[in-house]
Amino acid sequence: MEKELVFVALAGMIDPPRESAKKAVKVCRRAGIKTVMITGDHKNTAEAIAREMNIIYDAKSRVMTGQELDDLTDYQLNHQVDQIAVYARVSPKHKLRIVKALKKRGHIVAMTGDGVNDAPAVKEANIGISMGINGTDVTKEASSLILGNDDFATIAAAVEEGRIIYDNIRKFIRYLLASNVGEVMTMFVATLMGLPLPLLPIQILWVNLVTDGLPAMALGLDSGDPDIMERKPRSPKESIFAHGLPRDILTRGSSIAIVTLLTYIIGFYLGGRDLMLARTMAFSTLVFAQLSYVFQCRSEKYSIFDIGFFTNLYLVGAVLCSVVMQLLVIYIPLFQSVFKTVSLNIAHWILIICLTVGINLLQSLYRTVKIRRKGELYIN
Repeated sequence: MEKELVFVALAGMIDPPRESAKKAVKVCRRAGIKTVMITGDHKNTAEAIAREMNIIYDAKSRVMTGQELDDLTDYQLNHQVDQIAVYARVSPKHKLRIVKALKKRGHIVAMTGDGVNDAPAVKEANIGISMGINGTDVTKEASSLILGNDDFATIAAAVEEGRIIYDNIRKFIRYLLASNVGEVMTMFVATLMGLPLPLLPIQILWVNLVTDGLPAMALGLDSGDPDIMERKPRSPKESIFAHGLPRDILTRGSSIAIVTLLTYIIGFYLGGRDLMLARTMAFSTLVFAQLSYVFQCRSEKYSIFDIGFFTNLYLVGAVLCSVVMQLLVIYIPLFQSVFKTVSLNIAHWILIICLTVGINLLQSLYRTVKIRRKGELYIN
C-alpha cells in the first residue's frame, strides 16, 4: 500500500516539564531531599526527561525498568534503591515495592499519584500526596495531602513552610522560657542575698503581659533563615530541645537575671536606698532585657545584623508597642500608684540601656564575626 508517497511533514508531541518543577527539584536536592521519577514511559524517554529535570545529575544515578526490577530480590532492591533515580515501564505493584524498599532504608517517603492504581503506593508512603485536579477520588481518599494545583513546586514550598513553622516554634520556646527563667532567678537570687524583693507581684504580671504577649506572637510570623532550604532534613526522632536549646535558655535567662539584679543593687545603694526607685529600675531593666533579647531569638545561627531589623515588621511593631506600654506605667501618675513606680531620669535610662540593649548588641556582633570567619554567611 505504501508506494509512491511524498514526504510532507513529521509531527511530534512533547509534554515538557514545567520550569517551576525544574527549580523545585534543584531546591529539594539542596535541602537534602532526593527526587525519584516513577513512570510508565520508555526508559530512554524517562532518562531524557530526568536529565532535563536534574533528577539525574551525576554518574551514580541509575535508571531501572520494571522488568529489571522484577529480576531483583527484595534484599537486592533494598541495597540498590538509594542509587536509582528513575524507574521506567513500571506497574502499580512496582510502585508499592519501591516505596517499601525506601522505607526499609530509613527514608521518609512522600509518594505522589493521581490514578486508582497509585492508591496502594500512596497509602503505604509516610506522606501520600494525591493530585487535586487530575487525581481520582480513590487516590484522594488514600492520601494524606491533596495537591490543589498539581504542581511539584508546591511540595517544595510546603517543605520550606514546614521548616519555618518548626523553627518559629523553637524561637517561641527559647524566648518564653529564657525570659521566665530570668524572672525566676531574679527573685530567687535576690532572696538568697537577703535583699528586699526586687519586683512586686503586679509588676511581674505586667512583665509577662508586655513581653510574653505581642513580641512572642510576632516571632511566630517570622520568615525564617535565608538558608533554611540549604539544611539537611532533621531526624524525626529529634527532640524540639535539640542542638543545645536548654543550654541557651539557661544562659540567656541567667544573663537577664544578672543585669536586672545589677541594676536593682545600683539603684538601691546609689539612690539613697530608695526601694521604689530601685524596683522601678529593675522592673524596666527586666522588660527591656527581654524586648532586646527577642531580636536575637529570630535565628539560632545568624545575628540581627545579618537578617536585618526590619525583615519582621510585626515584631518591630510589637516591641514598640511594649516599650510605649512600659513608659506609660513609669510616667503616668495613675499607673504609678497602681504599679508602685517612680519616674526615671536620663542617667537611669543610660544605665538600663547599656546593660540590656548594649549586651545584646555585643552578642549579636560576636555572632556575626564568628559566622563570617567560618564563611557560613548565606547570600541569596
